Amino acid sequence: MNRRLQAIFGLGLGLGLGLGTAGRAGAQEPAGAGAVVVPASTRAAVDRLIDAALADSSAYRRLGELVDGFGSRLSGSESLERAIDWTLAQMKADGLENVHAEPVMVPHWVRGAESAELVRPRAAKLHMLGLGMSVGTPPEGITAPVLVVSSKEELDRRAGEAKGKIVLFDAPFVSYGQTVQFRSMGAIWAAQVGAVASLIRSVTPVSIQSPHTGSLRYDTTTARVPGAALTLEDALMLHRMQDRGQTPVVRLVMSARTLAPSPSRNVVAELRGTEKPDEVVVVSGHLDSWDVGQGAMDDGGGVVAAWEAVRLMKKLGLRPKRTVRVVAWVNEENGVMGGRGYAQAHAAELSKHVLAIESDEGTFKPRGFGYGGPDAGLPAVKAVGALLARIDAGEVHAGGGETDIGPMMRAGVPGMGLDVDGTKYFWYHHTEADTLDKLDPHELALCVAAMAGMAYGVADLPQALPQGVAAAGR
Repeated sequence: MNRRLQAIFGLGLGLGLGLGTAGRAGAQEPAGAGAVVVPASTRAAVDRLIDAALADSSAYRRLGELVDGFGSRLSGSESLERAIDWTLAQMKADGLENVHAEPVMVPHWVRGAESAELVRPRAAKLHMLGLGMSVGTPPEGITAPVLVVSSKEELDRRAGEAKGKIVLFDAPFVSYGQTVQFRSMGAIWAAQVGAVASLIRSVTPVSIQSPHTGSLRYDTTTARVPGAALTLEDALMLHRMQDRGQTPVVRLVMSARTLAPSPSRNVVAELRGTEKPDEVVVVSGHLDSWDVGQGAMDDGGGVVAAWEAVRLMKKLGLRPKRTVRVVAWVNEENGVMGGRGYAQAHAAELSKHVLAIESDEGTFKPRGFGYGGPDAGLPAVKAVGALLARIDAGEVHAGGGETDIGPMMRAGVPGMGLDVDGTKYFWYHHTEADTLDKLDPHELALCVAAMAGMAYGVADLPQALPQGVAAAGR
């Protein structure tokens, strides 16, 4: 299971895949567990797709139009809806088939004005971003002493000191899946011990005074206190002050609010299959982003890579046996309503969904794919992955998927996440620095080639992949 999926599922947000390998009633006859031979015509088509993807920088140019033209695209925002309109128009201009929008209702959280200031032992501006879905402070803000802890266990030990204070979780970055719990759960944990607000050290291994946002959670048993992220540098400074015997005092002001749910849309387009058009391979990324930066890395690049993969099939006149469907998801960042809505709207057709692929870990140099599905399907996807060896993107390992395709995977549809070199991903994740310049045109083209090759290869297999939830994740 990839890092983002592991983090979300592991925290129990209702998207878990479950365990076991039981198949789905009505599923197609699956590819066998033995050696899988990819037809020569399929191998030739994948080679053509790779060549075309690497021939120019059209994907990078299109990504630039998206992120420079519309900027950040948080669910409920005008910029997201305008980006959806543009995507629909561009897909139609590309000649893709069955281009349409599928309506979903999404959360509408608004950041508003916000700030954090150190009041004592000296006056200083702190670098912060409110966490998504947080409540705001009173208009005058919250001014309170800060209790700095490094773990949930330390907070439990010092619970008696927390009442009336702002709790700061200064937790070092270990991995996203492990460290993101402080962002997700910190406000609940702080409220349980009587704190008036929660701060976290941004979930990142590297910082140049860059705060990282992302969603927090509330539950029904504790008060809802405001939550925000400080930069690594500011969190460490407050921790050092406490270690010297000082008591930092911080004033936090947040006008964040959650409005009524807002209408939005997934964007869908297809290349119809030649022999089994009712069977579908989904290739996808999410169009929404946080309200900071440009959402280039997370996840404009993933959307464009999926879109370009299908456009190239159309351009080259390559049609596999099954339909390849590109989906640009909405609301991955703070609700997953796009993924849930699709799974609900297409529930009667999921038995005909052969595979769902998503790119959502940045379009850096691809290494291959993580596969989440029955073990019996691994030989087939590994055989297709081998066609990508020429671009060093052919590794397929058990355990994979992404957030938006999670609801489909839970229903038994095999899923895949594009596996990339994520060395720098969490440097820029959910920050103002998620901009186009962080991505390389050639690496994006390699991602297009990998997505196109895998989607076409699976869509053109003689038999469908077996359905059933994955036996285990990584």
